[in-house]
Amino acid sequence: MHDTLLYHARRYADAHADVNGVTATSVNGLAVLRETAPTRLQYAVSKPLVALVLQGNKRVSMGTRTLDFGAGESLVISSDVPTVSQITAASPILPYYSLVLELDPAMIAGLVSQMGATTFEVHEPVQVDPTGYELADAACRLLRLLDKPDSLSILGQQFSREMHYWLLKGQHGRAIRALGISDSHAQRIGRAVGLLRSHYAEAIKVETLANVANMSLSAFHLHFRAITSLSPLQFQKQLRLIEARRRMLAEGHAVADVAYGVGYESVSQFTREYGRLFGQPPAREIRQARLQMEAVA
Repeated sequence: MHDTLLYHARRYADAHADVNGVTATSVNGLAVLRETAPTRLQYAVSKPLVALVLQGNKRVSMGTRTLDFGAGESLVISSDVPTVSQITAASPILPYYSLVLELDPAMIAGLVSQMGATTFEVHEPVQVDPTGYELADAACRLLRLLDKPDSLSILGQQFSREMHYWLLKGQHGRAIRALGISDSHAQRIGRAVGLLRSHYAEAIKVETLANVANMSLSAFHLHFRAITSLSPLQFQKQLRLIEARRRMLAEGHAVADVAYGVGYESVSQFTREYGRLFGQPPAREIRQARLQMEAVA
């Protein structure tokens, strides 16, 4: 099954990957990633997702935990958390391939209602396990449809739903289940996280976020940190800095323009906080990135 899944992912990604190695699909939340060389450190506030590694190796860190994994294994992220990741094994001959599916809370809620009541829990939000046969089989059937838009429009949602089902039946199903439990702490905090993601450049009061989550201020602080590992202010700050880094390195925007564009009131504050998160000030990282590009060229 693994070889068949790799074949279909490779065939589609090699034909459709963009300059960043990302192959978007018409299936909501589904993408194929392709890299032909080890990457720099990638910082993100990850959404809940599953990533099936099909070839190559990757390293993901969250706080003091570091996970190394490769072909035949899956990364499961069950809540919005900050991660640092890096593809560690990839080459033009043996590129890195992975299939990534963002978890859909509405789909999970529908499945949970059919699967019946059981416990759910919040535990380590980042885990790696061997990819189950059933999950890989559903993913393979979904990939086969990507070049058949007529069939995909009818069956794509069904196979995506089946992937969610096997994830719920797996080792980390109890943590994933919390995303679909109506009025669970995970779902309430998810509403606040959604507001932060869509308005990260704006000043948002914590009271506003607590109201969105329908929690008292003290309960909101407690559960937000328990689920995301950050305070609301830290979460918004990381969203701003990660977006700023993307704009500078991927789009070539100036430091000052980016600082104000993501919501900072002063360039000096932006530079200090950027250096704390990424280990060096933005101007230096831009220079290093340019030198690396010139060396490759």
